Amino acid sequence: MPGANIRATFGGALLLMSVLVSASETQPIPAVHSNSQRISVETQGAGPDVILIPGLASSREVWTDLAATLRKSHRVHLVELAGFASTPALSNPDGKVIAPAVDAIADYIQIQHIAAPAIIGHSLGGEIALMIGARHPDQVSRLMIVDALPFYTLMIDPAATTETAARHATATRDWLLGQSPEQFKEFQKTSLIRLVKTEAMRPALVTAGLNSDRKTVADAVYELMITDLRPELARIKAPMEIVYAYDALFGVPAASVDAMYRQAYASASDVHFTRIDNSFHFVMLDQPKRFSQEVTSFLNQ
Repeated sequence: MPGANIRATFGGALLLMSVLVSASETQPIPAVHSNSQRISVETQGAGPDVILIPGLASSREVWTDLAATLRKSHRVHLVELAGFASTPALSNPDGKVIAPAVDAIADYIQIQHIAAPAIIGHSLGGEIALMIGARHPDQVSRLMIVDALPFYTLMIDPAATTETAARHATATRDWLLGQSPEQFKEFQKTSLIRLVKTEAMRPALVTAGLNSDRKTVADAVYELMITDLRPELARIKAPMEIVYAYDALFGVPAASVDAMYRQAYASASDVHFTRIDNSFHFVMLDQPKRFSQEVTSFLNQ
């Protein structure tokens, strides 16, 4: 799928947030855990448990500012997926990235004897959070989904099904894998202009993306695009907070974005929506104070 086609519409521009990259205090990290090599987890602080999951090709450092606040009153678990940023890639012949990460996080919760943590996931990490909530409903207390939909291909085709999505997904995966290193680097740099408004935050995001394993990223994009979680939303027992970005530069009315999110989550039983304006996809970087306030309210409910 050529980049120009992906960026042609509002939906295409939003899709880029999943194709790209998802930094900072020099506090020592007291513990590092790994689980089935699908994920690595760093822990900070003490108190009620909160799991933070970054997006595609993102470093856990995208949560640095939020974690600095949360660790004063919570035990924070900062996840990073194998093949993303600084976490080594795995040989992955079946091409599965997201579903195995879901199982690894569920195992981590059980092995570490974490009692029903809150989970916050951004972008692809939001998809993972939804899958944990639907497939392991007794393991979570509440979910915050940040700028993520239960079926991403709706952004480019509102009538999409998993079958029709496969064509888009295959083309996108092949396009990513077919780029030269120079093309891939330039793609990340230019696309980040649409993903984060705060220019100072872009270099760290580019670095995380370039340090990610290309095949892992491409496989994750494919899996993300063909996965429709809407039929599974009713299985989620935990209350959900859907936080999403809006900016006038999107080129569509805010009401259209509101409607897209509400329609996508229509089958969820306990869901609340919060729109954060003057922000692109990386809400936690573009509007850190407002985002932190929403997280605090979410955790205190």
